[in-house]
Amino acid sequence: MKIENILKDSNYELTLFKDEDIKELENSIIVKKHRGKETPFVKCLIRDKEIQLKPEEVVRQLYLKKLMTEYKYPKERIVLEYPVQMGSSKKAADIVIKDKDNSENIFIIVEVKKPKSKDGKEQLKTYCNNTDAPIGVLTNGSKVEYFYRVVNITDNRTNFQTLTQLPKANESLSDVLNIKYYFKDLEKVDKLSKNEITLKALIKDMENIILANAGVDIFEEMFKLIFTKLYDEHQSINNSERNLKFRADAYTEIELKEIIDELFENAQEQWEGIFQENTKITLTASHLKYCVNALQDIKLFNSNLEVVDEAFEYLVNKSSKGEKGQYFTPRYVIDMCVKMLNPQENEYIIDTAAGSCGFTIHTIFDVWKKILKAEGKNISHTFTADKKTDRQIKYVREKVFAIDFDERAVRVGRTLNLIAGDGQTNVLHLNTLDYARWNEWEEKDNWRETYGKGFKKLNKLKPKQTKKSNEFFEFDIVMANPPFAGDIRERSIFRLYELGRVKDKSMKISRDILFIERNIKFLKPGGRMAIVLPQGRFNNSSDKFVRDYIAKHCRILAVVGLHQNVFKPHTGTKTSVLFVQKWDEKLCPKKDDYPIFFATMTKPSKDNSGDKIYLKDENGEYIRDEHDHLVVEHDLFSVKLKNGKTPEGIAEAFLEFARSENLSFVDNTTKKDLL
Repeated sequence: MKIENILKDSNYELTLFKDEDIKELENSIIVKKHRGKETPFVKCLIRDKEIQLKPEEVVRQLYLKKLMTEYKYPKERIVLEYPVQMGSSKKAADIVIKDKDNSENIFIIVEVKKPKSKDGKEQLKTYCNNTDAPIGVLTNGSKVEYFYRVVNITDNRTNFQTLTQLPKANESLSDVLNIKYYFKDLEKVDKLSKNEITLKALIKDMENIILANAGVDIFEEMFKLIFTKLYDEHQSINNSERNLKFRADAYTEIELKEIIDELFENAQEQWEGIFQENTKITLTASHLKYCVNALQDIKLFNSNLEVVDEAFEYLVNKSSKGEKGQYFTPRYVIDMCVKMLNPQENEYIIDTAAGSCGFTIHTIFDVWKKILKAEGKNISHTFTADKKTDRQIKYVREKVFAIDFDERAVRVGRTLNLIAGDGQTNVLHLNTLDYARWNEWEEKDNWRETYGKGFKKLNKLKPKQTKKSNEFFEFDIVMANPPFAGDIRERSIFRLYELGRVKDKSMKISRDILFIERNIKFLKPGGRMAIVLPQGRFNNSSDKFVRDYIAKHCRILAVVGLHQNVFKPHTGTKTSVLFVQKWDEKLCPKKDDYPIFFATMTKPSKDNSGDKIYLKDENGEYIRDEHDHLVVEHDLFSVKLKNGKTPEGIAEAFLEFARSENLSFVDNTTKKDLL
């Protein structure tokens, strides 16, 4: 029987296939009596049984031949009449090709449809969506269309893009797409800068949809993914020709897992001491693909890392941080402190309750800006500036230190400082207050391996007369937002402190009070400090002994009252920032009477729910700064905008005050240089 007779009146054509394949199929036809008629049958290439050769089956058998000979797909990977769940019923997909790495997953679905069938494409898309198949093929024997499936994680909708060719058995979707995706492309589509979504909201969505049911530690897995994506972006920032690899579109689940696993390993090699040896991403391939797809179109690097910080605050707070009353300091409060203390390249700085190292990172930004200006180079405040100079890297490696007791927060801070220091950092996992037992930490092999180099550098900053003790250091600047909640009840700790001994009879003392004394002891004579404290420390009669201690050892430079919404939604505690300079004969001669700068933040920066309030113009459009970021509405300092700047604020007023008082750290520095 001739194939042309079978196709008669069917509108099917076979121009897509080779003449020899058509002839071979025709020669294999077996004619049988079926329901009283002479009916053509053929032995199916896949099912190894005789099947009736209707027009649609002719096209299917010829396309199977094409898949097996031209594209080299083995018989074992091909399934016919594959059941696809469609609501409460099932329908059969014509041809299914299983994934080469996981037979549970589908790689390609092929539908054979009549030339005039209008619903063939929509049915194919439904099959792909319901099976997560990345590739769909629609053919009628005379033409063929290839599609690949893309999921928009924001609304979980899918769309199908045209594919110019079908992958062969040994190829992946990425091989035929040949997508080149660079950092500049990521900047164009970045959903964060376009204000389509926040990283925090994205993580919440992933947590609710995927991670909560994945049986994993959500913090750890999200940290690994953000760590890996930071590395991928960092590599492409430093090499404009490098293709970004943290992309999900063009890979099967197994292929993508192999790529992300390799990226994670490379990141750990470059930025050591964040994860234990042989740490792996434990998400399943399907969960991993969902998460990578969710994260791929956001840019983590920006000028102040607020994007990453907000996400980590959410993650760390969920696991441990919030229980201790310590919350990451908003970046605009940090910037105010940095501007007011005016750090210099030759000065040592430490944050003794570092969290995600916001104070140190922003100090680094500020000093980098001064270094670039001194070298006559284009000033950039961005974390993603061109390759850092030797002076910039040296500053981070030698002058910048941080300590925190929360191991997870330390790893977050170390990650960001490792990037700034080009692979080295002095962020240490220690109990700042319990300094008498620091040597016990050093004796642990795993601790020494990770933190030993930084700890040795820290020890070099002790005064000569107290080298054997960990009580005193000689830092130029200390900045910290210590935890407020929880009292210190260990006698071995609070009796180390003069302020603790005052409270000895009560057998407890607030944690932040000990941090005041501890931080002052970190300062060299003439050194200066900014510390966030609960408002009660400034006006409670019971805290007079604290204020007396501060006045005894330091000149009080300023007190800046923060709005009670600043630390919402975590806490509505009213706080203020205390600025002091340690008495010194040359830099800060002791006085009994001197003026103090007082200021109060009047713009809340956040609403009562803890959501940031962003500046808008008269048309209701968001105003953006010089780096294209949204601008939080506050009056702490002037922000440079794309066009112009916001009004001067508290920081500028303080610097005017500091110059009028001839304070040492603003002498011979012009207003323009400071701001």
